[in-house]
Amino acid sequence: MILEKLSVINYKNIAEATLDFSPKINCLIGQNGVGKTNVLDAIYYLSFCHSANNPIDSQVIRHGAEFFVLEGAYEGDLHIYCGMKRGTKKHFKRNKKEYRRLSEHIGLIPVVVVSPSDTLLIEGGSEERRRLMDMVIAQYEHGYMEAMNRYNKALQQRNAMLKLDEEPNLDVISLFEEQMAYEGERIYKSRKAFVEELTPIFQRIHETISGNREQVALNYVSHCQRGPLLEVIQRDRFKDRAIGYSLHGVHRDDLEITLGGHLMKREGSQGQNKTFVIALKLAQFDFLKRTNSKTTPLLLLDDIFDKLDAQRVEQIVKLVAGDDYGQIFITDTNRDHLDLILSRQTLDYKIFHVDKGEITETQKDV
Repeated sequence: MILEKLSVINYKNIAEATLDFSPKINCLIGQNGVGKTNVLDAIYYLSFCHSANNPIDSQVIRHGAEFFVLEGAYEGDLHIYCGMKRGTKKHFKRNKKEYRRLSEHIGLIPVVVVSPSDTLLIEGGSEERRRLMDMVIAQYEHGYMEAMNRYNKALQQRNAMLKLDEEPNLDVISLFEEQMAYEGERIYKSRKAFVEELTPIFQRIHETISGNREQVALNYVSHCQRGPLLEVIQRDRFKDRAIGYSLHGVHRDDLEITLGGHLMKREGSQGQNKTFVIALKLAQFDFLKRTNSKTTPLLLLDDIFDKLDAQRVEQIVKLVAGDDYGQIFITDTNRDHLDLILSRQTLDYKIFHVDKGEITETQKDV
């Protein structure tokens, strides 16, 4: 997939910008907080129908503005439009035809983002790791998000009944539990297959970046592994009633991340943690490239070189500048790392300077 042109109006701190991109490497340079990441987030929004770091759509509208518009022109005459006015719902269109459900769009334009916040995959709670699995699977398995939505709705309804002052109707609560179990088993199978296929890809990439100095692994943990999910959910119904929410189900799944057989969050240095998440995201890229109708995802690299030693930077540079990767967007505060990338290959590239939401293409030799 190639994003040929991006038009932005009133998105975060960007008042207006129209950018023509290189089909290979696009570098965004500027100090922290000037809007580099907002460009990447606009690209992300056109793929996922929401911001990567703000779930409230109205909050991405530039301060003082009443609306925002994003438009992307992709190879193959594909045009994606998103617009929203304050106080109204957003409109998402593909080649001028509006989607009935936003879930129909997910997976059309696969995207992989590597950013500083990815360390939450190691340091954060299990919801961060479930989100990673769900974001990837939703991009290649149609119907997965619908299954997730049905599961979450049944979970919310069961939790609401568990909080009632009076005793809940057991027939009604059983219906919600059956829905959770049915959708949960499907979600479990998809996540299990994903982790099993992703793990060897991830380990191979991590070995390359780290120089084969560290042994890492992924271990998927789910209540579905304890037996039929309906039985697992119903087994502790009275305990759930006492605390007012559901203790068991795929909403409690986790992805254990280990270094040398020990949990990464207890063992890894900053450099090791960053190496881990970069390798994991590049494995996600490789996975999507092979599963998503053979479509090469867009790769967004947001300030990824900080806290990495020279050898690891060198290995990452070799990977992303190779033939296996398609269009890449890179942000950094200076040109040192970018010059290293650009000096090692002859592929087409463009450099953009970002300052206080204003974006200008610069000469390559500046």
